Amino acid sequence: MSVDAAAEGTTAEGTTAVAPARRPPNGRGRFLLVCALLAAGVGLLLYKGLLSSLDYFDTVDQALSHRASIGTSVIRLEGTVVRGSVVATADGTRFAISGQDGRQVQVHNTGSPPQLFQPCIGVVVIGRFTTSTSSTFDSTQIEVRHSATYVAQHPGRVVKDPACAEQ
Repeated sequence: MSVDAAAEGTTAEGTTAVAPARRPPNGRGRFLLVCALLAAGVGLLLYKGLLSSLDYFDTVDQALSHRASIGTSVIRLEGTVVRGSVVATADGTRFAISGQDGRQVQVHNTGSPPQLFQPCIGVVVIGRFTTSTSSTFDSTQIEVRHSATYVAQHPGRVVKDPACAEQ
């Protein structure tokens, strides 16, 4: 093979080697793809973050109405502590909470209740019903709803127990 043939890329068989065509790099396409992936990731993080920051709870009336569908899953249950129902136990406190229609749920809370816990106040208890047909609720935490701001924001939810009217 001659020097000229080697310089032109000719092989011994007489065929010419052709270099693959080079496409100029498409920087704009990659940039848009990266931006789209970043936007999707940020959107997903915002969506998950907002969902996890929402604090849903059922009122006593709502929970008793769909108790079978709740089953024994952990929920947050809101009601008013019934006067005369608070009893200290060896592992915590037993009490009843009522809803607007007067139905009650018996709560067994393990651990110490908060200092502001008392009869005739709104509370949210976190736990589960003992069975899907039970009106007994095993709680691991009590949150006291006591601020005037909460009452102003949810006037229909914070209803005094009739037995607490004279308080």
